Amino acid sequence: MTEAAQASPAPAERMFAADEASQRLGIELVDVGEGTAVLRMTVTKAMVNGHGIAHGGYVFLLADSAFACACNSHGPVTVASGADVTFVAPAYEGDVLTATAEEVTRFGRSGVYDVSVRRGDAVVAVFRGRSRTFRDAQPEEPQ
Repeated sequence: MTEAAQASPAPAERMFAADEASQRLGIELVDVGEGTAVLRMTVTKAMVNGHGIAHGGYVFLLADSAFACACNSHGPVTVASGADVTFVAPAYEGDVLTATAEEVTRFGRSGVYDVSVRRGDAVVAVFRGRSRTFRDAQPEEPQ
């Protein structure tokens, strides 16, 4: 984790540390703040589909992980209630993708977050996630 991520809210850090899927794919928590998160991933050969471009599922997973960190930055356990993605441009093996999540709104136990996935300045995908916070649930410590 980077220095910026080490100063971030503990709930999102704990959740990300226990996220085996993100860890195994080499996704890195760059920064997290109240309602925001930045994650980074390098596209590997194993992530490329039969057309020679990054499989959309991996791009979605990166965006979803950034969304998860942003919506869990507030403390209570929060999960996705829905999400959609628009793929704008292809990514290739070796590309470094950065997902930036920002809270659009939160009301009661519901929230909406937008995530932009970029390769440098070029937008690769745009993701919108809808969240739901569990009542009285706090994040568990990783085992």
